[in-house]
Parts: sequence; C-alpha cells; structure tokens
Amino acid sequence: MKVAVVGATGMVGEIMLKVLKERNFPVTELILVASEKSVGKEVEWNGKTYKVVGLQTAVDMKPEIALFSAGGETSLIWAPKFAEVGTTVIDNSSAWRMDATKKLVVPEINATSLTKEDKIIANPNCSTIQMVMALAPLHSKYKIKRVVVSTYQSITGTGVKAVQQLENEYAGEKGEMAYKYQIHRNAIPQCDVFEENGYTKEEMKLVRETQKILDDRTIAVTATAIRIPVVGGHSESVNIQFENDFDVTEIRQILHNTSGVTVQDNIDTFTFPMPFYAEGKDDVFVGRIRRDESQPNTINMWIVADNLRKGAATNTVQIAEYLVANSLV
Repeated sequence: MKVAVVGATGMVGEIMLKVLKERNFPVTELILVASEKSVGKEVEWNGKTYKVVGLQTAVDMKPEIALFSAGGETSLIWAPKFAEVGTTVIDNSSAWRMDATKKLVVPEINATSLTKEDKIIANPNCSTIQMVMALAPLHSKYKIKRVVVSTYQSITGTGVKAVQQLENEYAGEKGEMAYKYQIHRNAIPQCDVFEENGYTKEEMKLVRETQKILDDRTIAVTATAIRIPVVGGHSESVNIQFENDFDVTEIRQILHNTSGVTVQDNIDTFTFPMPFYAEGKDDVFVGRIRRDESQPNTINMWIVADNLRKGAATNTVQIAEYLVANSLV
C-alpha cells in the first residue's frame, strides 16, 4: 500500500503521520509531499527517515491513496491529477465538500456510500464532524427539525501562526498576528471570512455540510462560530429540536452505544466534556445533556473533540481504513 501524505510538514499532516502509525495502517511505501520550500527536508516516521518530495514527483509515483491537507487551492489543482493516475484522494480542505459529484464522509455515518469510482473523497470540516457524530444516531431515532449551534473553537484550527500568536501574547512579546485582534484573554466572533449573508464560511459549513452528511436538506441549521484561546480542541453548545418527543435517559443510552462517541454527563461529580481532556483523543465527547424547557421536543448538549484528530487527521485515516477493508483501493 503506497500512501502519500500531501501537506506532510503542516500541523494536520504531522498528526496524520502520527495517526497512521498509531493505528498500524498498512503502509508499505510512504511518500511525504509538501510545498517547494520543504522539498528535500527529512522527516522521521516509524523508525525510518524520508525525504519530502514535490507534488509532481508524488503523482508520478502513483500512490494507491493520497491523504491531502495542503489547502483548498492545492487540492483543486492537484487532487484531479492524482485521481487521473488511479490514486484515491481523501481531501481535508473545503475544496470538494459541497461538490455534488463528491462524497462527504464521516465513516461511522456514511462510509457505506463509497465505491471504487470515488477517486476524490471529501473530509468534512472539523466542527461539523464532531456535531454530526452526535446528531446522526439521534436523527435516525427522532428526526431532527432544527439545530442551533454555537462553537468555541481552538486556535489550532487556524494553524501554527495562531498558536505562535497566543504564545507571544502569553509572553508579552510582539510578533506576527494570525488574527486582527489579540486572542489571549479574548474571544473573537469570527472563524474564517464573512459571506454576503453576514455569516462566516465556518458557520455556513456547519449548515451545508450537516445537511449533506445526514442526507436531509430539510434540517434547519443556524450557527455562530467563536475563536477562543484554547489549544486542545473545539467545543460546541448544540440545541436540537426533534419532530418526535424523547426520553433523556434513552438519548444518553443511544449516544453511549454510538461508536466513536463517549458520554461524559454526570453533574453530581462535575463530569462533562472539556477540550483539556479531549486533546490527543479520537472520540467525540458529549455531555450536559438536558431537555430544553422553553419548547417541546428539544434538547441541549455540549460536544467537544480534538479538532486536529477526529476533526481532521483521524477521520481522514478512518476513511482510508474503510477503503482498504472493503477492497475499494
């Protein structure tokens, strides 16, 4: 199994390599790919040293699978070139997510839709993945009418530059700014750029991607995305209105029985999800599960996950695992 990691020297690329090793993915030949400025750089993985190569070199090597985390512009240009030589691309950017001809996949929810013909597969946005992991089993049981979500997102979703900004601000030093404002001791109500409707791209990803993954355009979703000075993961306050009534204990049980979800919900022991505990883990953590007393058939919950792992790298590798296990590559 010849595997290329495109964007191997970036924050998510490095986690992809870590996850491939942790999960013993059957790599027989690893191709590390990055921008021209990183070509020739040496990276150690699983006891061996690899030299970073450029994109065209990687295409010429015809890997079976290419895991992309190199940004949307790179994906739009290079994913089709890999696909043309028979490579199955799993792309972590926003480039292909809303393309009607491409599958948008969270393996626990909709991997069964994949076929050998799917040569470019989209990995959803980090904040969407963790939310739909909790929504999907509940939608199957009670049918979701509306979701109101507010996110509290880690600076790692922006990248290394944002982490450096926070570290500089902690130390009281001036440096390059990833955001228009300081992030230390602050909360910035803007994730990504604004669209014409006044919502940010991040907020609209939560709307559009949720509907596509759950294959139901009737679900109404509205979102507010906030950047906070946290490194460990994204948190979400989610209000879900169902068509049918529910029992709160049953909802906890459904989530408890969902693969990839861990319920942390005991207010007597102050047990609830926090990014501090989610960091470095692959599960999605759900807690503060309680009925919304202001309207019928509605529940509140708090959802937390490591945005670099299940929100990006782990989900990508899980898609690759599904392809291998089902002889789709």
